[in-house]
Amino acid sequence: MSARLGKRTPGGYKYEVMVCRDTGCSSNKGDKVMERLQDLVRERGLEHEISIKRTGCFGFCAAGPILVVYPEGTFYSRIKPEDAQRIFEEHLIGDAPVKDLIYPANILEDKFLPLHEAPFYKYQKKIVLRNTGLINPESLDEYIAMDGYQALHKVLTAMTPEEVIEEVKKSGLRGRGGAGFPTGLKWQYTREAVGDQKYVVCNADEGDPGAFMDRSVLEGDPHSVIEAMIINGYAVGADQGYIYVRAEYPGAVHRLNEAIANAKAYGLLGQNIFGTGFNFELELRLGAGAFVCGEGTALVQSIEGHRGMPRVKPPRMAQAGLWLKPTVLNNVETYANIAPIILKGADWFRTIGTEKSPGTKVFALGGNINNVGLVEVPMGTTLRQIIYEIGGGIPNGRQFKAVQTGGPSGGCITAAHLDTPIDFDNLTSIGSMMGSGGMIVMDDHTCMVDVSRFYMDFIVEESCGKCTPCREGTKRMLEILEKITEGKAVEEDLTTLHELAETVAHASLCGLGESAPNPVFSTMANFADEYHAHVVDKKCPAGVCTELTTYFITDQCIGCTKCARNCPVSCISGTVKQLHVIDQEACIKCGTCAEVCPVGAVIRR
Repeated sequence: MSARLGKRTPGGYKYEVMVCRDTGCSSNKGDKVMERLQDLVRERGLEHEISIKRTGCFGFCAAGPILVVYPEGTFYSRIKPEDAQRIFEEHLIGDAPVKDLIYPANILEDKFLPLHEAPFYKYQKKIVLRNTGLINPESLDEYIAMDGYQALHKVLTAMTPEEVIEEVKKSGLRGRGGAGFPTGLKWQYTREAVGDQKYVVCNADEGDPGAFMDRSVLEGDPHSVIEAMIINGYAVGADQGYIYVRAEYPGAVHRLNEAIANAKAYGLLGQNIFGTGFNFELELRLGAGAFVCGEGTALVQSIEGHRGMPRVKPPRMAQAGLWLKPTVLNNVETYANIAPIILKGADWFRTIGTEKSPGTKVFALGGNINNVGLVEVPMGTTLRQIIYEIGGGIPNGRQFKAVQTGGPSGGCITAAHLDTPIDFDNLTSIGSMMGSGGMIVMDDHTCMVDVSRFYMDFIVEESCGKCTPCREGTKRMLEILEKITEGKAVEEDLTTLHELAETVAHASLCGLGESAPNPVFSTMANFADEYHAHVVDKKCPAGVCTELTTYFITDQCIGCTKCARNCPVSCISGTVKQLHVIDQEACIKCGTCAEVCPVGAVIRR
């Protein structure tokens, strides 16, 4: 199918090619694809006809590296550097899209559907991720072309600080960092606090395993956060802001530094913004990767140059935050909602989502799921829609078992709750939490006791150690979970585990410690039979815990010797065409024999 002749992009080009340069696609040679296309365009002298641009994350990480050709929006997936020549010659020069490189679900007979009509995007609503995948994140001009800094201009020239706060309160926006506290109230309390200096802080310390929502926003649309922080400063009376971002995000750090410099060069940041007399400065502070620094008071301790450890509350951040001055702290996703709310109004925002949780939520969808990636959906979307209609279901025909939301502080949700509309209150009511937005899907090969052990191991490693319940309690919980997965536990250990979890939850100093036992609570409540099997029957039903797993070769064995030849410890004996036997003492239970057996004669018990 040929491109429509004469149709041009909004930039005046025959074709604009957007190449994902987010960390994920770049690590898979997406940067090489872009460089090759740029070389080909230069060699032919077609810079005025064809534009090759970098962009942020498209969200559909499972299909990366992604390349989209406009004006049609042709969606190329899993592109390799060697594919660039064909796309250039056949599509950009010959006006004929390369069918075998287009994302298969977007091929409809002789018609190629544009990117946004892929099933992955069908149920999504983009507010936070509105510009990622559409603009060059290193171009301030492109951000401005997408109404960038219009909200800031409106605020500084036509609204009082109180009106800004009232609009945010009216929108019902709740903090997207975990607890879901009303953003407008947080701003109001900081505005009302007495202080000769106030601060605005962005929490970009994304530490949950499997989470990459904030990174994608910072790499793909950094000005959306900067604009919102300036608005926040105006609303609460602050002239200084800090973005606290982990040093493990070099791409995000680079984009932020570049975006701050560009905003200053354009007069959008610094002194006398828009000639209104309002001043606002913004700086980065890099974290060393401590999970506990995602907690607000620990984060400000780190900015101050101290070891990141939580403070006792009260006083709250609004009264005594950074350097004991009134401080407002929001996360990346929360800030990314601000400009659209100011421009389109609180009433518009409330038409999306649910009554108590308006707007959208971004999730990092991962684990045992076909369509791994970033998903932004209206609040109230069900887990079933996300996992099956957007996520494409479970790979390899496996069955859904659970989904973990909220990271190490969240809980495991079962199939019984797949039709639960997602919002802050509903997730809490079924034993989990929203958290920052990690969503890890697990299939029926997952051991839920081992999942609990994994998250507790993470918590023990990341505990700051300031309070005894978290420092000692989580360590003892981990020891019990290890006993269970090794087949050494007794039934009394289950009672002790639950009692310890209760103590840690009620006696820890900060929210991270209080929520640390959540994976234990949810797995013990929803998968009690698995704990019983481990403790009483000394078996792991999922076959994950090696100490409780045994491999046997049945009489279906055809004596092909494949298992023996592939065994890494040579613990399988037998001659050709004879039944083979596994030496249980020497077996390391790696499962290689079961994987390579052509007739399924190796079973796991």
